[in-house]
Amino acid sequence: MVGVVAACFALTAVAKTTPEKAVRLGVDLTPTGAQASANENGSIPPWTGGQTAVPANFAGAGARYVDPYPEDKPLFTITAANLAEYRARLTAGQIALFAKYPDTYKINVYPSRRSFANPPAVYEATRNNALSAELTNKGETLSGAITGIPFPIPENGQEAIWNHRLRYRDLSTRRWDNQFTVSSAGEYNAVKMRVDTLFNYGQQGIKPDALDNILFYSTQLVTEPKALAGTLLLIHETMDGAKELRKAWEYGPTQIRTVMRRSSLVTYDNFGTAVDGLSTIDQSDMFNGPLDRYDWKLENKREIYVPVNSYKVHSDQYKYPDIIRKNHVNQDLTRYELRRVWVVDARVKKGGVSHLYKRRTFYLDEDSWQIVLVDVYDAQDQLWRVQEGHSIVAYDKAYQMPVMETIYDLFNGRYLVRGLNNEEVETTGQSFEVRDFEPARARRASRK
Repeated sequence: MVGVVAACFALTAVAKTTPEKAVRLGVDLTPTGAQASANENGSIPPWTGGQTAVPANFAGAGARYVDPYPEDKPLFTITAANLAEYRARLTAGQIALFAKYPDTYKINVYPSRRSFANPPAVYEATRNNALSAELTNKGETLSGAITGIPFPIPENGQEAIWNHRLRYRDLSTRRWDNQFTVSSAGEYNAVKMRVDTLFNYGQQGIKPDALDNILFYSTQLVTEPKALAGTLLLIHETMDGAKELRKAWEYGPTQIRTVMRRSSLVTYDNFGTAVDGLSTIDQSDMFNGPLDRYDWKLENKREIYVPVNSYKVHSDQYKYPDIIRKNHVNQDLTRYELRRVWVVDARVKKGGVSHLYKRRTFYLDEDSWQIVLVDVYDAQDQLWRVQEGHSIVAYDKAYQMPVMETIYDLFNGRYLVRGLNNEEVETTGQSFEVRDFEPARARRASRK
C-alpha cells in the first residue's frame, strides 16, 4: 500500500514508473495494477483473470446481460441494528445513509467475485503506459499513454483519478441513460436520454498523436418528456486540458436558431440537464473533467463493501417503479461485495478557485479503477451527498459497464438516479466515426 501522498505538481513531468516496479504487473499485481493475491482471511479472493466466460443463457451481442452468478445468495445483511459490527468496512457516506434511513436502508453483502476483465491488448498497453505515461502542467496534461490504464502503479491522487477517466470501455456505443429526480415523498420525474459515444483513446493500435487531443466524443439527446425532447448536448472531451478545455455544444427545442451553440458551462459545478440541483456536471460518471480545482491526496487502501456485479438491478425483469423507492433505491435489488479500494481525498484549492463541493472522498475499485463510492462535503465540511456507482462486467467485450448511479442528498432527503435502461434496449455497439460528432452532423442526426 502507498502512504498519503500530496498531489502537488510543478510544471515539470512527474516521474514514470520504474522498470523494476512495472515488472510486477501480471505477477504479484494484476495487469491493471491491483493486488493479485487474496486478502488475509480469504474473504477477498485472488484475481484469476476475471469473468471472461459467457453464460450459456446469454443471447449474444446486443442482448440483456444475464447474471453469471445466479446461485449466489447474500452472506449477511447490514442494517442499522447491526451497523457497529461492520462499521470499519463502510464509508462515512454509507454510515450516514444508515443514520438517515434506519428503518429501510440496508446492504446485502454477497460473496466477493473479482470479475473484472479487459482484453489482452489493453493489458499490454497498460504495461507500456506504466513506463511512459506522465503528467505535466499541474496534472492537467497527460502524455505517453494510450488505450490502457495510464498509471497502474499510481504515486498520487491525480494519477488514480486519471485511471478512472481513462479506464477501458466499449469503443463505440449507443445506450439509454434514463434519469430520475426523486422527491423526499418518493415521487419522481423521469428524463429519457439516448447517449452515443466514440471512445477515441481506447482504440487498439492508435498512437497518442492520432487522437487530435480528443479522448472521446459523445452526444446526449433527450427524447422524453415532451417539454425537453430534442435537447441535445455534444461533447469533445480533451486529453490535454491545459492546451484546450472540453469543447461542448448545446441545442434546445426552444432555440430560435437551428444550429448548435457553443457552451463553456458544461463542466465543473454547473448543473446538468434536468437534475433539479442534485448533480454537478463533474459528478456524471462519478467524476469527469478537469482536476485543477482540487488538491488531491492518495491515501491508504481500504477493504470496504462496494456495489459491484449489479446484474439484478440491471435486469429487464424489473421496471423503474420496482427500483425507485422513497428515500433510496430498492436495496433488495442491489449487490455489495467486500473489495479493496484506492481512497483519494480531494479538497478545493486555496486562493482563486471555488467549487460547490469543498471536499470529496473517492473510493476506486482496485481491479477496474471504477469509482464506486464518493462522500461529498459542503462548504462547512458537513457531509452533504453520497454517490454510488453500480456496474457489471460486460463479459462478451471484457469491460466494466456502469448500469446505475445514485446521488443521495442527506440534507433534504431527495436523490437522483441515472443510467437505468431496464425498460429499453441494452447498450449496443455502433459504428460511429469522428465525423458523426461534428456539430452540424450531430444536429441533423438527432432529428432522425
